[in-house]
Amino acid sequence: MTEQTQERRRPNRAPLPGLVLFVVIAGSLVLIGAGLFSGQLSRGDLLPWNGECTVSTADGEVGLDREEAKLATTAVALSARGMAAPDTSGLDPSVVRRLAEGPPEDAGASLSCRGSVREDVPEQQPAATGLTPRAELVRESMTDVFGEQSLGGFAPGGVDQGHQEGSTHYEGRAIDIFFRPVSEENRRDGWLLAHWLVAHAEDLDIQYVIFDDQVWSARSSRGQWQDYRASDPGNEILRHLDHVHVDVVRGGTD
Repeated sequence: MTEQTQERRRPNRAPLPGLVLFVVIAGSLVLIGAGLFSGQLSRGDLLPWNGECTVSTADGEVGLDREEAKLATTAVALSARGMAAPDTSGLDPSVVRRLAEGPPEDAGASLSCRGSVREDVPEQQPAATGLTPRAELVRESMTDVFGEQSLGGFAPGGVDQGHQEGSTHYEGRAIDIFFRPVSEENRRDGWLLAHWLVAHAEDLDIQYVIFDDQVWSARSSRGQWQDYRASDPGNEILRHLDHVHVDVVRGGTD
């Protein structure tokens, strides 16, 4: 056998050490990643994309499903009134604390939920109260949790002035809930309600919630609060600083 033939048959083992090193590193990364994920779940901190809703806490974003969001927002609202509240022991305590207290530095949005709008609901006309049945259900549901509130934006027989052109108030589909005067305390109370409305938007066919220079839309799949640009930045009413605006879908061809 010639030296040339031996050279052709000699196996090429050079890449083997590199391959072993690659496998070891890849395996370590998998184990580390699994450990981190397992640790995250063991603490009860669901990742934001695992839930329909998210709450911004001091420890980061925590994901909730819709039922958890409804439970948490209802519990903090009832507790704020000194009423018996549903059990929230199954929720991350940081979620309940943030929803109850709000951001430490300034009142603002803490909870967001992905939007969805039912397309199969009929169009409704205002009833005796001046609200459509869907809007009236929102009013009744708020009263059950928050008690009697200072309300406006509707009246028996309807309203035809005091709002911008094309306003849903003129169709009996909107309610304003007042938190006056504008203050840090009243803003925090307003956000308790705004969060509750967003969490229950799917059940109540809520379309928009506007408060404190922010707007949430059920027609946004991301469901994040967005800046609300009022036609007159110097007007606290148009900026919705002193009241939460909520309206429901029109239905029909809406």
